[in-house]
Amino acid sequence: MMKCDVVTLFPEMIHPVLAQSMLKRARDKGLLDVRVHDLRDFTEDKHRTADDHPYGGGAGMVLKPEPIFRAVDAIRAGGEPLRLILTSPQGRPFTQQLAFEFGGETRRLVFICGRYEGVDERVREGLDPEEVSIGDYVLTGGELPALVMIDAAVRWVPGVLGDPESAKEDSFAGTLLDYPHYTRPATVRGLAIPEVLTSGNHEAIRDWRRKQALLNTLKKRPDLLEKPGCTDEERKRLEELNSKRK
Repeated sequence: MMKCDVVTLFPEMIHPVLAQSMLKRARDKGLLDVRVHDLRDFTEDKHRTADDHPYGGGAGMVLKPEPIFRAVDAIRAGGEPLRLILTSPQGRPFTQQLAFEFGGETRRLVFICGRYEGVDERVREGLDPEEVSIGDYVLTGGELPALVMIDAAVRWVPGVLGDPESAKEDSFAGTLLDYPHYTRPATVRGLAIPEVLTSGNHEAIRDWRRKQALLNTLKKRPDLLEKPGCTDEERKRLEELNSKRK
């Protein structure tokens, strides 16, 4: 089971997504446990204040440290080991490899969702969370990144996907992007599927898919081919494809 906690100012953003599609099925099967914590429940003033103006002046608001500390303390009181993750545009990039790692994590994944101008720096100093970013852009809050990471990670939990091979063949599961997919009907508006897919020759289909994955990567993300992980056979085929393009 993949176990997660989401600490957020806006729990109503999280619940609807967890109640849909694969995430719902994973929870129903007992393969995903997500607990959502309203940060305002860990405040101590009558106005349930979880943010304040920044010291030194400046625009925007900053999430206060005390509610976050109390929320993590409450989660930690459950006795399970935790892995703390702070959603942040300053964090390391979220990748398929990290999704695989999260999916196999035995500790509870605690996602602390940033908001506004960010969190008080003492949260980083006191809790030392991992900072993770889903891209080089800024969102209004960390709720969407937390959901993205949970969705990507739970695919790697055995039993979540109907076909366990699906995750292994996804784009970014290896070095290459995925190959093209087709379904019925065989022809749409004059566009027909490749004949090899109806040949019944599984070896030829595997070979075609590998070639298409190389072409897809070469066309859309050639930078991926510069990373380690390509096999000698793939590099040889890549050279052949490049020579044909020239």
